[in-house]
Amino acid sequence: MGKVVLVTGAARQLGGRFVRRVQRDPEVDRVIAVDAVAPPHRLGSAEFIRTDIRQSSIARVLAEHAVDTVVHLAVTGGGAGAGGAGSAVKETNVIGTMQLLGACQKSPTVRRLVVKSSTSVYGGASRDPAVFTETTQPKSLPAGGFAKDAVEVESYVRGFARRRPDVAVCVLRFANILGPYADSALAEYFSMPVMPTVLGYDPRLQFVHEDDVLDVLRLAAGEPRRGTLNSGTFNIAGDGVLLLSQCARRLGRPTVPLLLPAVTWVGSALRAVGVTDFSPEQIRLLTHGRVVETSQMREVLGFKPMYTTAETFSDFARSRGKGLLPPERAGQAVDRVAAALKVDSLNVGVAGAEEGAQR
Repeated sequence: MGKVVLVTGAARQLGGRFVRRVQRDPEVDRVIAVDAVAPPHRLGSAEFIRTDIRQSSIARVLAEHAVDTVVHLAVTGGGAGAGGAGSAVKETNVIGTMQLLGACQKSPTVRRLVVKSSTSVYGGASRDPAVFTETTQPKSLPAGGFAKDAVEVESYVRGFARRRPDVAVCVLRFANILGPYADSALAEYFSMPVMPTVLGYDPRLQFVHEDDVLDVLRLAAGEPRRGTLNSGTFNIAGDGVLLLSQCARRLGRPTVPLLLPAVTWVGSALRAVGVTDFSPEQIRLLTHGRVVETSQMREVLGFKPMYTTAETFSDFARSRGKGLLPPERAGQAVDRVAAALKVDSLNVGVAGAEEGAQR
């Protein structure tokens, strides 16, 4: 008998793609796809079970199908806007994970657990190190949003690993996921015709291609290859970094540098009208950036992404079409705005000095 793999979050785009992908693995006999809503896409030969992981019914699913591998993809930041939707997402992330882990703990058949997490657990602050490793402690823990959910989820997973040492547990901390089908808040931000940025900051960003996400999930859910270890916590990102200004130029989209309070106000306004989930967490990312070390991904997990950060962003940019300006004109527009703001600040300083002298 081959593996019986249960995948949570199957109704989302990434979950559905992974369900179809893992079916092609020769080691896998059956795939059980789980979500609280019916998926809008096909799941191939997988058996879909409509159930909410926040409910105890998930334990019956594990028992009835003798699941041995659980891939938990229902930890997401999507849809966490204002109102009840945000509350439902947080409950699924945190309460749903607690219920799922409780069911796994009671199941005698579960032998492997893979959890999708995020590099956002490192937070975003001015005192952060230039590069995060898996053991780096954040200077300030995330105060809310998806990042805080991910921190809580990882704490519950560590507790589960202590209680069930016989289960191989793999936590994958993904950098920002992009690609032609990306549906994240950051993808929405990059799709805006004009991108608000924080004045005086040009953060370094890392991306991971959605195809690489599927491949590393399959690797983590499978049997370890010789010389590798499919358990532990791993940063997952493409090689290299991009500055936010470089991203804007490659998209051909002008940026509007704003003071941080103004960016916060714009973000609140965009969330209120449902344009994009411009959360405080995302504003911190667009202020301080975030870069992680990926040597453990290569040396221990044995995974090498097909796409670099730059190649990932290029593939995403192609899928979004041309921006308002050609890349070279977008670059010139950004430079002119920056120069104008610099001149204005100098003029303000001179005027203030003259006024002080007159007094």
